[in-house]
Amino acid sequence: MRMYDIIHRKRDGGRLTPAEVEFFVQGYTAGDIPDYQAAALLMAIYFRGLEDDELGWLTTAMTASGAVYDLSHIRAVKVDKHSTGGVGDGVSLSLAPLVASCGVAVPMMSGRALGHTGGTLDKLESIPGFRVSLTSEEFSAQLQSIGVAMIGQTPQIAPADRKLYALRDATATVESIPLIAASIMSKKLAEGTDALVLDVKTGSGAFMKTMEDAQRLAELMVRIGRHAGKKVRAVVSDMNQPLGRWVGNAVEVAQAVDILRGAGPPDITELVMLLGIRMLVVSGGARDEVSARASLTAKIRNGEGLEKFRRMVAAQGGNPRVADDPASVLPVAKHREPVVATRAGYVTAINTRAIGIAVSVLGAGRSSMDDGVDPAVGAHICKKHGDAVAVGEPLCWCHYSHDWRFEEAQRLIREAYRIDDERPARPYPLVHRDIA
Repeated sequence: MRMYDIIHRKRDGGRLTPAEVEFFVQGYTAGDIPDYQAAALLMAIYFRGLEDDELGWLTTAMTASGAVYDLSHIRAVKVDKHSTGGVGDGVSLSLAPLVASCGVAVPMMSGRALGHTGGTLDKLESIPGFRVSLTSEEFSAQLQSIGVAMIGQTPQIAPADRKLYALRDATATVESIPLIAASIMSKKLAEGTDALVLDVKTGSGAFMKTMEDAQRLAELMVRIGRHAGKKVRAVVSDMNQPLGRWVGNAVEVAQAVDILRGAGPPDITELVMLLGIRMLVVSGGARDEVSARASLTAKIRNGEGLEKFRRMVAAQGGNPRVADDPASVLPVAKHREPVVATRAGYVTAINTRAIGIAVSVLGAGRSSMDDGVDPAVGAHICKKHGDAVAVGEPLCWCHYSHDWRFEEAQRLIREAYRIDDERPARPYPLVHRDIA
């Protein structure tokens, strides 16, 4: 078998075999296939695409390139949620413990901030002492005893994906929807879950800017999951404005505690509920959406969701007082200044990506994986789509540590808001599509 022949066939629109896909993934991961040939095949896939079975074989081979968690000894059904990332998307922080409090196990493997999007791991690490790196034994034991664990990807999980992603990043093939789908799903399938809910974002703060691309990605990932024998559902949700009222790390942890207390912002609270409902239904943890919503609501009211969060934090080395008094535990930025409106009217559009970049400029994000983050900084979003604004009224408050960072963030935030004389005709929906 030769890479030349594989590249040639895909270049001309041909269909690869399972053996050829496995040969490529194993050979490139092992270093037997040079970058230039792997790059040529990635570019051929970028232009020619992959059929469903080819995509399934690719994902399976990438998953099998490393360790796969065996959680079969855990009797509870295991379900995870994955988001393609956005601004203010701290949903997982409250969602995972809340769903686990309903009797299912939630093994969640999350990522870090990069570019304009936040990272769940960075948010969790703003809790003093919290460990996102657990051994497989610790991970398994915590799921058995508590029902929820939130960790980072280890080097042993899907090493083919890590190597291929770096090559895609250097060869302008990152935007290939089949390759995005294989990248995401190879890691999720390695978790050992029984079921999965996918939250694919669309809009100005999402990687998938158009509804068509977001729906295509969601449908592809659902098919990949089912090809692997998993129960999968997906939603396409809105990212045309930041979720909730806070964007950052520690500030989003505090907001998650509010959600679990029943006092969170309405939009992100409802998205937590909608995703939690789907997680319970797809996993069999609830018989239907009505009973799933009732269970989640009850766990917020009786405090069991918050208690599950507290136990998870303690088990992973964090200060459990964060569940009772976040302000006494979480880091706080040195300064706080408003970004004010320069004209009156109504917010008709927000460049959400620019908001994310602004918060990254404040120090909450990173432009490369080697950058550090400031856990204390962030933004409190005061005005959202459809809100009335007066001259001099705060659009948001920036929490920051360095003046020069605030000056640049202020410019980005002010430019991100579009304010017109008339209120927009209708609000953005939280969920655009439901893919079962």
